[in-house]
Amino acid sequence: MKKISRRDFIRTAVIGGATISLGSAMFIKPMEAQASGKYDIGQCKSLKVTCVSELGWFSNEVLLKQIMAAPGKMQANQWAVPWDPKNAAGSCTLVEVEMLDGKKHKFLLDTGWNKDYMDQAFQREGIDKMLKNHEIDFLIISHEHLDHYWALETTLKYNPNIKIIIPGTFYPEGLEYLQGKDFPEANTSNKIPHKGELVKTEPGKVTQLYPGVAALTFDLPIIVRVRGEQSLYFNVKDKGIVCVTGCCHQNVLTLSDFAVNNIVGGEKMYGLYGGLHISPFGPINEAGMKIVKGMAKYGYKKVASNHCTGISAVQAMIAEGYPVVKGTGRFGSQSDLYIGNGDSVTFG
Repeated sequence: MKKISRRDFIRTAVIGGATISLGSAMFIKPMEAQASGKYDIGQCKSLKVTCVSELGWFSNEVLLKQIMAAPGKMQANQWAVPWDPKNAAGSCTLVEVEMLDGKKHKFLLDTGWNKDYMDQAFQREGIDKMLKNHEIDFLIISHEHLDHYWALETTLKYNPNIKIIIPGTFYPEGLEYLQGKDFPEANTSNKIPHKGELVKTEPGKVTQLYPGVAALTFDLPIIVRVRGEQSLYFNVKDKGIVCVTGCCHQNVLTLSDFAVNNIVGGEKMYGLYGGLHISPFGPINEAGMKIVKGMAKYGYKKVASNHCTGISAVQAMIAEGYPVVKGTGRFGSQSDLYIGNGDSVTFG
């Protein structure tokens, strides 16, 4: 993976130390690979994933029209595009992982876009109470796209001191948003400054979060001037590797290949959850079908995709005979062919 220049992101480096600081933020010390070149992230007992919301926006037509009207179009700065707040929803996932000793941990992956919409989803799934009671260890942001990050205030109003883990590729605007900056041109604001610990994962480096749980930031440019995406790997004892992703802009083959080639236990791929960004705006194309067909080699036992995967891509997976986990199609999700709003899937 090509490394992003640190010039725009790092102000102070401590060479050889445990962290690299940036104001109040710091890089978590990444894991060291074994002599084999693989990372031993340990094992966990089980994993439960609940889709708080997978509906990033309501209308593809409205979203694409706004992107295409922006200066620079697909490469426009998302913080300067006048997005329609009525079209905003959001992507957010509750992750519950059980350790080998029976201890359980909860954390959030992403926090959605529209604050009111996400607040309703939080209350529906009890996330508001979990945050108030400090039952959620941290919020991890997959990437700073508006539908994953801009409802930050909804999380912070229930726990402004929550630990937040972000990719080390955030642009300055994303960091400023954490501190309570408004972006009126983009119709978004965060009025509750983050007061807790802020940590960054270094691009291309495996970072262990718990035994059997690790994060990896893939360094790549993404539409509307976002850079880098952070995905998760779980090594479930006696089952295999589970990959969890927000949007998977790096594509699911790259995500899976990393586990196979670089993580101890990757020879046994067990599960997949999240947005796979195969056909987010309509019918699946030839490139998307190549990705779907390429998934066969991993032998996943559970495929629970949603969000930007696209219904046509899920249908293609079903046609290929993959073990697609279906949902209920409730709370605004457009289909019961995939894990939707309020649905859960357990691995292990």
